[in-house]
Amino acid sequence: MGRGLTLLLLALALLAAPAQAEDGAAAEEVKIEVVQLPEVCSPKSKKGDLLNAHYDGFLASDGSKFYCSRTQNEGHPKWFVLGVGQVIKGLDIAMMNMCPGEKRKVIIPPSLAYGQQGYAQGKIPPNATLIFEIELYAVNKGPRSVEAFHQIDKDSDKKLSQLEISQYLKEEFARDGKKRHPSAHDEILADIFKKNDHDGDGFISAKEYNVYQHDEL
Repeated sequence: MGRGLTLLLLALALLAAPAQAEDGAAAEEVKIEVVQLPEVCSPKSKKGDLLNAHYDGFLASDGSKFYCSRTQNEGHPKWFVLGVGQVIKGLDIAMMNMCPGEKRKVIIPPSLAYGQQGYAQGKIPPNATLIFEIELYAVNKGPRSVEAFHQIDKDSDKKLSQLEISQYLKEEFARDGKKRHPSAHDEILADIFKKNDHDGDGFISAKEYNVYQHDEL
C-alpha cells in the first residue's frame, strides 16, 4: 500500500488508541535532556504531526531494555501521529517541539506511562519509571491536516462527500499501482463513513474530520 493511501487510512478509517495516562498525571513531569540538536532545528513537531522516529526504552530501576524500535518492522523507524494517544502519554509530551535530527533522552514517570497496572506483555512492571532514548528523522503534516482536507474537498463546501472521498481513493489506488479486488474500494469507502460520519448525514464535516481542532477549518 502506497504511503499516500496509508495516510488516508490513518486519517479516516482508523481510530487512534486511547492515551494511557492515569488521573493525577499532570502532577508529574517528563524530564527531557537534549542530547543532539542540529544547527537548523526546523520544523518543530506539534500535536497532529506525523513523526518518523527510532526509540529505545529502558526501565529506570535497573537499566534493562524492554523495547527497541530497530528490532521491529525490518529496522525501519516508526511512523505515528503525535499527541493523539498512539504512544504513551509521556512520549507524546516528550516529543513535542522536536526537530528532525534531534536526539533526546527522556524520563517518564509511571503516571504518564503504564501506571499502577504496568504492561506485562511488554515486560514493564507496575509503577515503573521509564527512560527513552529518541532519535527523530522526520516531521510531516499529519493525515488530518488542513491541507489534506482541502485537497479532498474539491467544491470547498467544508464537508467531504462520498463522491469526493471515492475520487480521492481512486486517485490513491492509481498512484499506488497495486492490483486489488474490485470490492476493496467500496469496502474502504463504507468503513470511512461508518467511523467518521457521526451524524449520519452522508458527509464528513470539517468538525467530524478534524480531530486535531485546527482553527482554519
